[in-house]
Amino acid sequence: MSIYEVFMPALSSTMTEGKIVSWVKSPGDKVEKGETVVVVESDKADMDVESFYEGYLAHILVPAGESAAVGNAIAFIVETEAEIEAAKSAANSGSAAAPATAAPVPVAATVATAIPTSQNGSNHKDGRLVVSPRARKLAKEFKIDLKTLKGSGPYGRIVAEDVEAAANQGKPAATAPVAPPPSVPTTTPVAPPTPPSAPAPAPIPAVASAVPGQVVPLTTFQNAVVRNMVATLSVPVFRVGYTITTDGLDKLYKQIKSKGVTMTALLAKAVAVTLQKHPLINASYSEQGIVYHSDINISVAVAMDDGGLITPVLKNADLVDIYSVSRTWKSLVERARAKQLQPDEYNSGTFTVSNLGMFGVDTFDAILPPGQGAILAIGASRPQLVATPDGLFGVKQQMQVNITADHRIIYGAHAAAFLQDLAKLIETNPQSLTM
Repeated sequence: MSIYEVFMPALSSTMTEGKIVSWVKSPGDKVEKGETVVVVESDKADMDVESFYEGYLAHILVPAGESAAVGNAIAFIVETEAEIEAAKSAANSGSAAAPATAAPVPVAATVATAIPTSQNGSNHKDGRLVVSPRARKLAKEFKIDLKTLKGSGPYGRIVAEDVEAAANQGKPAATAPVAPPPSVPTTTPVAPPTPPSAPAPAPIPAVASAVPGQVVPLTTFQNAVVRNMVATLSVPVFRVGYTITTDGLDKLYKQIKSKGVTMTALLAKAVAVTLQKHPLINASYSEQGIVYHSDINISVAVAMDDGGLITPVLKNADLVDIYSVSRTWKSLVERARAKQLQPDEYNSGTFTVSNLGMFGVDTFDAILPPGQGAILAIGASRPQLVATPDGLFGVKQQMQVNITADHRIIYGAHAAAFLQDLAKLIETNPQSLTM
């Protein structure tokens, strides 16, 4: 007889415990090799956990809604139905590692792990499909054979979007979204006297309600933020502020926002392009020396509805056109708030942008994220009375930005040079962001 333990897997390098979101299988259900057994909430996302073995889910040790430390057993799987009762007896007797049997029985080290990674990007793994639970549900509703689909998710995984795309095939072409043009068409000049209208205030994230005097436990997301913030306390940082005139950027935004471009995407793109000239600002510290990253991946802070914080990553933002950056950003935010991001989509950033200006904040300092060399805090753009070069006065749209940098590798002159070049791009050549 063989009884295998399902352990709580480590779904990220910082994960110390996980919360069971839901059990996909119930006790007594047949389990195929590679089939999703449970959904676990890691630091930042909900992840499918698959079985390495074929058998039956005999007993659940950690029910949905409860947490377990990484490496702890959360369930038993047995090879045959006849062994289910023996597994339950082992659980009830408190013997999790070696069920009571007449003869010694070896126990597998692990039977579950995060979704496996295929080196060739195929959505097949050992002759099976790698499919998200939502994609399976949609495929059943739309009566689509998953074997006919090619996955677009990480490592070829079939995700809900793949199923929806297949379901939409055959519909009138008019219903298909039209991609925005690669460049901004020229138009007649806009009269300058009227300042650009301010964008609508961003919605304030909801915070879990609490009764006065009540202690509300931190969520998994909030605990992850706590660990990250504590980890940065030992890093010597310094901060540099800069004022940037945004009249040109605001004008560009008015021209292209109808094509789905957001101000956050424009700012992330501007930062990424500027980082091309300042690889040290895109680098990070290690005990071996300065790590110069080959890619420019911009993390952008997003507040979660339950009070958590996540930083979806715009990969290679310096090389991707602004329209693609905006579409990617919209998708990342939607999936982040649905807890559907893969770890590589929120932990691969090389530089972070925090834009509280969308909430009307004038200026603030951001805390340096672990593993990065700098973070840029962006305040709101407001009309300011300024002196012009000819000795007169005028009104300009200006915003305050503050960079927080790791002083072990970045010095004041480096940060100042980066901010100067960022200001020059935004003030004198914002149209280049659409090229």
